[in-house]
Amino acid sequence: MAATISTPQPRLHIKPGTTWSEAFARCHEIAPEAFDSDRLRNLWGGEWRRTGNPLHSLSPVNGSPIAGPPMLGQEEAHEAIRAALDDHKEWRDVALAERKARVRAAVDAMDTHRELLALLLVWEIGKPWRLALTDVDRALDGVRWYLDEIDGMIAGRGPLPGPVSNIASWNYPMSVLMHAMLVQILAGNGTIAKTPTDGGAACLTLASALARREGLPVSLVSGSGSRLSSALVRAPEIGCLAFVGGRSAGGQVAAALVDTGKRHFLEQEGLNAWGIWDFSQWDTLAAHLRKGFEYGKQRCTAYPRYVVQRQLFDRFLEMYLPVVAGVRFGHPLAVADDADPLPELDYGPVITTDKATELAAKVDEAIAKGGVPLYRGDLADGRFIPGQDTSAYVPPVAILHPPAASALHHAEPFGPIDTIVVVDSEAELLAAMNASNGALVASLACDDESYARRLAGELQAFKVGVNKPRSRGDRDEPFGGRGASWKGAFVGGAHLARAVTVGPDPNERLVGNFPSYSLYPEV
Repeated sequence: MAATISTPQPRLHIKPGTTWSEAFARCHEIAPEAFDSDRLRNLWGGEWRRTGNPLHSLSPVNGSPIAGPPMLGQEEAHEAIRAALDDHKEWRDVALAERKARVRAAVDAMDTHRELLALLLVWEIGKPWRLALTDVDRALDGVRWYLDEIDGMIAGRGPLPGPVSNIASWNYPMSVLMHAMLVQILAGNGTIAKTPTDGGAACLTLASALARREGLPVSLVSGSGSRLSSALVRAPEIGCLAFVGGRSAGGQVAAALVDTGKRHFLEQEGLNAWGIWDFSQWDTLAAHLRKGFEYGKQRCTAYPRYVVQRQLFDRFLEMYLPVVAGVRFGHPLAVADDADPLPELDYGPVITTDKATELAAKVDEAIAKGGVPLYRGDLADGRFIPGQDTSAYVPPVAILHPPAASALHHAEPFGPIDTIVVVDSEAELLAAMNASNGALVASLACDDESYARRLAGELQAFKVGVNKPRSRGDRDEPFGGRGASWKGAFVGGAHLARAVTVGPDPNERLVGNFPSYSLYPEV
C-alpha cells in the first residue's frame, strides 16, 4: 500500500497591509498635524500639540508596542477646558445649516477612511474585523440620521452655557464616544473628550483630526482620570458631563458633581440578566446566546447572567453547552494565506493582560468558594499565530451558582464569563435577576408572552426583552438605566438632543434618573 503523504498546513500570519506599523504610517500620512512619526498629539484650541508623556501601551492582540495616549497634567487640562469654552462660544452662534454642512463633511471624511479607523480599533482594543467595521459604521450612520432629524429635535432650544465634557470607556470609541460628540456639536456645543487610557487613542485622534479640519469644535486630551477630574468634571466652564464607564469610577464622578448643578448623563454598568421560565423555543434562544458572545461580552448591554427554572435546567444545558463550545476566538488579523479574508471570530483578546488576569482570578475565586464550573474553554481552542503572546486572551467560561461571597455573584465581569443560577419560584427568579441594584437591559425567555411582560414590570432594568435581547439601540431609540446603572439624563434620539440643549422652560424636567426624581420614557 502506498504511503499517504500529508500536506503541511500553512502557518497563520498577520495579513499583509494590516500591521500596526502600516496602519500608523497611514495615519501619519493622512493627518501629520495629529500624528508625529513616533507618537500622538493632544488637541485643544484648534491646535495639535506635542505635549504630555506618551503612555507605554501594548496591543492586546499580541502584546506588541503601539502608540499610547500622551498623558497631560492638571494644568494643561485646565488650559484645554478654557480653550474648549472659547470654541463653544464661537460655535453656538454658527447657524444650524452651517453646522450641519460641516458635520456632514466630517462624517464623509471619516467614511473615506472607514477601514483604517476600523483597523486601528482592531490593534488598540482587539475587536475582530467585522465588529470593528460595525463600530465605525454605526457612528457614521447614526450621525447621518441626526443630520436629517436635528431641526425638529432642537427647535426652540439653544446650546448649553459651556462645552460638553466626554469621559468614556475604551470599548466603543466610535459608535458611542465620537457619535455622541458629533451630535453634541450638531446641537450647537463645543466638545472636549478624554482619550480612554486603555485603548482607542489613535482611532479617536484620526477621527478628531478629520473633524477639526472641517472646523468642528473638537478637543481631545489624554491623562489619568484622577489627575484630570477637577478639570473635566468640576471646572466651571463645563456645561455638561457625559460619562460612560463602570460603577466605581462613575460613583466617584457622581460624587464630584453633587454640588455643581451641572447637566450630566452617567452610564454605568449593571448585571444584565436573562431569565428562563416555562420556555421551549431552544433553537431561537441558542442563536441569541451565540451572538451574545460578540466582542467577548465587553459591552454594557452584554448578558453575563442566566437565571433558569429548575425544571428546565437539563434542556437549558443541552442547548447552552454546544453554543459556548462553538465560540470562536483568536488573533483578529491572522490568515493562512495572504489572499484570505480576515477571520470571522466572535471575539479577540480582552482589553489588557491585566484584565485577563483579573477575570481568571474571579473565576478561581468563584469556584474556590463553591461555584460549579460547567464549562471552561482552553486557549488551545483559539486561532493564534505560532509563538504569539496570548496573555490578553480569555477562553469562555460558565459557572453555576456563583457564591454570594464572590465578585461574580453581583457584578458584571465585562468578559466572556457566564454565571448561571437555578431557581424554583417566580420570587427567586426576580431576586436573582435584580442582583445588582439596577441594570441597563434584561430579557425573559417564556412561551407565555403576557406572563413575561407582567414579570418584566418587576425587573430593575431600563429595557426588557421578551424572547429577544435588548441593546443600546440606534437613532430614535431611548437609552438609560434603572437604579445604580444610570445617573442623569437619558440619551438616544430626541433625548440626547434635549440633554445637550436648553429649552425655554427653566423648570424643564428631562427624562432620566436625578436626585429629586426619575422619569422614564416608553421603550
